[in-house]
Amino acid sequence: MTAPLAVDGPAAPPRSNGELVFAEPWEGRAFGMAVTLHEAGAFTWEQFQSALITRIASWEADHPTGVGWSYYHCWLDALEDVLASDGTVFTDEIDARARELSHRPGGHDH
Repeated sequence: MTAPLAVDGPAAPPRSNGELVFAEPWEGRAFGMAVTLHEAGAFTWEQFQSALITRIASWEADHPTGVGWSYYHCWLDALEDVLASDGTVFTDEIDARARELSHRPGGHDH
């Protein structure tokens, strides 16, 4: 992996004993998509990290109690931001696909 992941600070992914931690399968998939797209040259890691820090700060400002925190929701939002910023994908396409996937039956996670 060539993505220089932060070990500490606001952009650092959750870890346990030094290993990345994913609470749900989609979190690992979102992580993998971002790293793979970075490695393919879709964006620089600095662009992604900046978008992630912005998303985390925005979430914290909107949720001062911290209830409902999800690092990987911010991660996914940051990925959408960097891909939409250069026209790789468009926000309306992302929203349409998310709506389509949300109507799938429970337990159908792929």
